[in-house]
Amino acid sequence: MNLLWPGFLAMLLLIPLLIAVYVWMLRRKRRFAVRYSSLSIVRQAMPQYSRFRRHFPFALFLAALGSLIIALGRPIVITAIPTNQTTIILAIDVSGSMCAVDIAPSRIEAAQAAAIQFIESQKASTQIGIVAFSGFAELVRPPTTDRDKLVAAIQSLLTGRGTAIGSGIVKSIDTIADIDSSVAPTTINRPDAEQPPAVPEGAYAPDIIVLLTDGVATTGPQPIDAAQQAADRGVRVYTIGFGTEQGAEFAGCGQRWMGRQPFQGGGGGGGFPGGGRFRRGIDEDTLKQIADMTGGEYYSAESASELQNVFLNLPTSIIVKHEVMEVSVMFTALGAVFVALAFVFSMRWHPLL
Repeated sequence: MNLLWPGFLAMLLLIPLLIAVYVWMLRRKRRFAVRYSSLSIVRQAMPQYSRFRRHFPFALFLAALGSLIIALGRPIVITAIPTNQTTIILAIDVSGSMCAVDIAPSRIEAAQAAAIQFIESQKASTQIGIVAFSGFAELVRPPTTDRDKLVAAIQSLLTGRGTAIGSGIVKSIDTIADIDSSVAPTTINRPDAEQPPAVPEGAYAPDIIVLLTDGVATTGPQPIDAAQQAADRGVRVYTIGFGTEQGAEFAGCGQRWMGRQPFQGGGGGGGFPGGGRFRRGIDEDTLKQIADMTGGEYYSAESASELQNVFLNLPTSIIVKHEVMEVSVMFTALGAVFVALAFVFSMRWHPLL
């Protein structure tokens, strides 16, 4: 159980204060009663359970006060409900390093094959969208259940310069927001926009992002800042680090993979026209942090078969949505019951007349 307004719990300090006042009043009353020896004799003659009758109504009153204070804090419970309204965004790195051939026939072709196999393994009702990112992020295919269009989108991927992991996450969130009204658009590129309230901890949207990259962010918003946008909206991000430890000789992307970016000209070679060696170079710490922040998980793959296994083992078979239910009324009702019981027992055991 969480509280939307936890600051009200400070009012619980009233309870020990009231107990102290109550004890002080009892002691003051006892000192006054000692003057009359007959009263002390009567008290000693009273049965032991009278102490319980004396203090029990006050204890009920304190319980009522505590329950009402908790109600002011707006307690909530989060329930997980299976849903068929699932959207998965595949955010795929298409930077020039994805043309490296340490994973045959190349990283990008192995990623395409694994993504296509993943798409074809999903339920027919699952919507899938494709986002590609290099120096910027682009929505290649809006979420759809049409498998042929998704496969065609994967096969049409081209490479570019740079690696904007943060942009890939932001574009994926905004794509989800376009079809899910419960997910607010990002504000990372709109500093003047009002930031929506973060969802309660443990509450998640029924939409997830699967992000695959073989490198380190070199441009765009910081990946952690983008991940915070996802966490605030309850969107889980599952990250995949792809590539071998030893890397591979790189002679540039062939004509098949050459893309074009605004104001940068041809993207063949991804910014490394002179060749060189691409090592794995994956920022695993950041990818793990992104997954931890958003409630997702990090996976590592160093071969085409490992990548296929990662995609097939992603927790997409049963995706649940989390509904937040406020239970203030229950604590208010409980407080009212305690007050009523305190009044009944007080009148029964300590009548005014």
